Amino acid sequence: MLAWRETQRNVLLIVGLAAAGFAFTLYVFYPGIMTFDSLYIYNDIAKRAFGDWQSPVLMGLWMLVDPIAPGPGSIFLLTAALYWSAFAIIALGVARHSPQLALLVPVFGMMPPAFVLVGVIWRDILFGISWLLAAGLVFLFYDRDWKARVPVQICAFALLAFGVLLRPNALAAAPVLLAYLVWPSQFSWKRAAVFYVPAAFALFCLVQVTYYGLFGAERQHPLHSIMVFDLGGISHFADENVFPGNWTAQESALITRGCYKPIAWDIYWTQEPCMFVMERLENKKLFGSPVLTRAWRQSIVKYPLAYLQHRVAYQWSFLTDVSLALWSRDFDDPDKIAFADKPRLMALKAVNDTLNPTPLFRPGTWLLLDIALCFFAWRRRDTASGALVLGMCGSAAVYVMTFFAVGVSTDLRYAYWAVLAGLTGTIVAAQRHRRSEVFRERRLSMAA
Repeated sequence: MLAWRETQRNVLLIVGLAAAGFAFTLYVFYPGIMTFDSLYIYNDIAKRAFGDWQSPVLMGLWMLVDPIAPGPGSIFLLTAALYWSAFAIIALGVARHSPQLALLVPVFGMMPPAFVLVGVIWRDILFGISWLLAAGLVFLFYDRDWKARVPVQICAFALLAFGVLLRPNALAAAPVLLAYLVWPSQFSWKRAAVFYVPAAFALFCLVQVTYYGLFGAERQHPLHSIMVFDLGGISHFADENVFPGNWTAQESALITRGCYKPIAWDIYWTQEPCMFVMERLENKKLFGSPVLTRAWRQSIVKYPLAYLQHRVAYQWSFLTDVSLALWSRDFDDPDKIAFADKPRLMALKAVNDTLNPTPLFRPGTWLLLDIALCFFAWRRRDTASGALVLGMCGSAAVYVMTFFAVGVSTDLRYAYWAVLAGLTGTIVAAQRHRRSEVFRERRLSMAA
């Protein structure tokens, strides 16, 4: 009876903390912070214009929930609800073995690197939260009978697929988390390795069918933004303009020595004095054409070292430099703060600005933490907690490292899944958990 009452008390405390966190999130952020990306998506809703530059799935979801609170409020409410649900569910899973430790999980939901971004309308935020919720659901139900466990696993699979549809570059990381969702009691690297390629291929097919079959999305060639960035980097390090087309000597000098910065591709699109690059590529219909793809391939073959120098420079900047966290730019005047009239958001901005120069806001910090947690959990891979840490932190580490090849900007949002996995993984890794019965029986049979 006492144990049951204590369990009830812990559940109520966890739910109460999560509810308080949700209420505080609404108090600080509502109706959410729009960015250029989210503004473009919302404007496309009115035109019913689906494209593949931003996820058409996010646009479809936003259209579905928009009547609840037209504008950013609807998608923000959904994001905040899923965020605190994920933290609460993981806390309930931890509470079965470490009740006191479980109370830290919703508290960690208030940690600045996670909290300052939860109210910003970016698909990266919803992506990370969806994967955290998927992992948490399976962790909570991993030891139930199949009638309860399988429906939860199906829901978790849907959340994982939703995350990939939001962020297709998560294809390389998804099979790691998916292996955990399928086998949550223990983690087997051999099974995960065999499972990896078929899972990645199936998810790739899902993206193609959903984007271009279900939504009929217009092909806007987002991969060509990577190619423009790479061509600019190769031009800089090879000291030769490798962009296709005809360029003056002055333009080539700017491309090779004046434009390149290893922090963002849109230097060639939206910033002077280098906007002429994208203007030329678009006016000559090179952007989105095989000509640009061919020039990209040929430049990598001709200057592989310059390509690697560029990619190393980008990845180092992404992992270690000060990066954008809380969005605060006014759409009409970038020198103004978008929410200068909102004291609560200005207070949060002060926290963001104070901590932004610290390692707490560096993607590299969270990548190292996730890798360290994987090493620690490897010895406990035959427990549910060890498997969860490996599934979350392993996929987060892979996800962040994929930006070496596909990254075009250095915002903290691109490492948001690594932040969430690192925060919750730290608590899960700290709890004591009995070994899986499957592994125990296997070891006994081997000993016999």
